[in-house]
Amino acid sequence: MSKVRGTKKPATTGAAKSAKPAAAPAKGAKTAAKTAAKPAAAKGASKGAKAKETPKKVSFVDSHSHLFSAKPRIFSVGRNIQPKRDLSRFVKWPRYVRIQRQRAILKKRVKVPPAINQFTKTADKNLASNIFKLFSHYRPETREQKKERLKAAAHVQVKGKEADPTTKPKHIKFGLNHITTLVEQRKAKIVVIAHDVDPIELVVWLPALCRKMDIPYVIVKGKARLGYLVHQKTASALALTEVRKEDQAALDQLVQAIRPLYNENTVELKKWGGKIMGIKRLHTVRKQQKALARERASRV
Repeated sequence: MSKVRGTKKPATTGAAKSAKPAAAPAKGAKTAAKTAAKPAAAKGASKGAKAKETPKKVSFVDSHSHLFSAKPRIFSVGRNIQPKRDLSRFVKWPRYVRIQRQRAILKKRVKVPPAINQFTKTADKNLASNIFKLFSHYRPETREQKKERLKAAAHVQVKGKEADPTTKPKHIKFGLNHITTLVEQRKAKIVVIAHDVDPIELVVWLPALCRKMDIPYVIVKGKARLGYLVHQKTASALALTEVRKEDQAALDQLVQAIRPLYNENTVELKKWGGKIMGIKRLHTVRKQQKALARERASRV
């Protein structure tokens, strides 16, 4: 045994030394070949096996479907409550609402004569604002203001002096009969007419009278706006007979803007209004026109 332990290893030759490092990469090549040889299907199979191993979570409702039977809602009379929906088409509106809506539709559908159609040609926003701005400076007195003015005049007369005639304020004139008289006497400087007077026969003749008497007139929106100027709910027409010196230039400017639009505009006085059909009728007319066009094209 001592001989075996003490024996020296035989010396290796140069050829053996050169062959030794060549054997090392052979082992690495084997391991690389083994890893490359593993098929991709094996990886997929292992993943699938893992997926199968993890069970899916089943809800309590699915596992106990006999306890949760489907109960569809029935919306017939006496059953489930109806869902919320837009019921504006099913509402029975008040009579005055239905009448004014039907009247608005009729004015669009029927053929409107020029004398009535002229009330749809109202003044634009800028012109109307200037008119109301001027008229707001000449609002009539309230009852309290008139009472105070008459009291002051009475105190002056008691002292033996005559009341100053210039103290009477210059204000807007209103009332159809009063305005008609002022226009016939040619005292009115400007006349303002509301476009929504009902019935329209009350003022339908007034533009013609203003043109005949050469009184500038204008049609504006809102009889309620005119009524506010004279402390009334509504007013069909207003007029100014005189203004202060500082407002004379503004009045002249308004008259110059109004005359070509209304008094001297003969084209609008001959235009008929209405004849605007609804969307259903327009679609029907288009279909008829297309059918006629196809028929003419087939004949050619």
